[in-house]
Amino acid sequence: MPNSRTDTASSQRPPLRLGIAGLGTVGTGVMRLLAENAALIERRAGRAVTVTAVSARDAKRDRGIHLTGIAFESDMTALAARDDVDCVVELVGGTDGPALALAQATLGAGKALVTANKAMIAHHGMDLARISDGGDIPLKFEAAVAGGIPVIKALREGASANRIMRVYGILNGTCNFILTKMEAEGRGFEDVLAEAQAKGFAEADPAFDVDGIDAAHKLSILAAMCFGTQLDFDGVATHGIRDIRAEDIREATALGYRVRLIGMAEQGEAGLTQSVGPCLVHEDHPLGYVPGSLNAVVAEGNFVGRLFFEGAGAGDGPTASAVVADIIDVARDEYGPAFAMPVDQLQAMSRADAGAGTGKRYVRLLVEDRTGVLAEIAIAMRDAGVSVESFIQRGSEDGRALIALVTHACSGDAVADAMRRLSGSSALVGPPMVMPILDL
Repeated sequence: MPNSRTDTASSQRPPLRLGIAGLGTVGTGVMRLLAENAALIERRAGRAVTVTAVSARDAKRDRGIHLTGIAFESDMTALAARDDVDCVVELVGGTDGPALALAQATLGAGKALVTANKAMIAHHGMDLARISDGGDIPLKFEAAVAGGIPVIKALREGASANRIMRVYGILNGTCNFILTKMEAEGRGFEDVLAEAQAKGFAEADPAFDVDGIDAAHKLSILAAMCFGTQLDFDGVATHGIRDIRAEDIREATALGYRVRLIGMAEQGEAGLTQSVGPCLVHEDHPLGYVPGSLNAVVAEGNFVGRLFFEGAGAGDGPTASAVVADIIDVARDEYGPAFAMPVDQLQAMSRADAGAGTGKRYVRLLVEDRTGVLAEIAIAMRDAGVSVESFIQRGSEDGRALIALVTHACSGDAVADAMRRLSGSSALVGPPMVMPILDL
């Protein structure tokens, strides 16, 4: 039986009219979702949602979606000025340039902005939020972090009464696909990266993903949301996975751990710590079970405890789902400050040294297999104040040896000092690999 109150309210309110910039994978996914679930979306939004204008590079390209009766703008910024657009959906991407110009023009015109652009939010979110706050204009970006996982909404609303002590997780599906594939099949990084590119999980230029930049954008947004602090993307200590070897995966597995690219943010007395890098996570931790290209986010609140979110972090369907969820909130007039509190109440935090934290570390060294090498390593560790808990040496046919060791709990700075002491050794073949062992 239909809900008469909902149906009446829906018929009395005018449609929410959208201008969509970008008709790539996500943009066409949004168009398909709006069309296929139109009746359901109208019931949940309390009014119809329609697309009145779009902008893309090629007006004539066949994208497999119906654009009949929808206006086309070659200049995406023109969407913000159209009288028949109430809300602009930015799905172009890019830190600056046309995407930022469109965002500024949209909010400046007093119109709602929905975006999936993590880079733009990480770099310019504070400025955009000031415009949003000043005019009480919706600024929504659920799809910018972890794709289809509704983590922004959950943290901003469901966990809003909590003091979040720490937020961390697997924030890049490409890296997780590569690492779990290496783990399952014993293959090297370059080999699995090529497969990821062939399957569309990685771009032709994979630097944005494998060097940790994408995850750092997402982490900086999560940190601001969780801690009520100002965005500080430049404060994220970022390391990628290019130097992970199959041997590292093997040794971690032997120790009972999984190698994962982890973004982690904590607020403490020394300031805000933000880091992205490969870490060893115990095989029994929920993050150790996250397979393939999935994402996962963990937030620890002082009353709610540990919250765990897992799901698809990319792709047309999951990302479109998050975009349309934001559109429905705009249609309902359900929105608040973009970062859970007015931007002028976000605290400026000093940057804490990500290397100062205490914990165990995994260290891998490739060395010449000759007499005296172990003594050099032991002296460097001793002089840096690093105690070794366990040690493995594996020889090879080319006269080199792989040495994998686990330290007792110490600061990352102490291990870095030991590596500096070893850097001049003629026995060292290539740079060492150091990964924190997370005690979560």
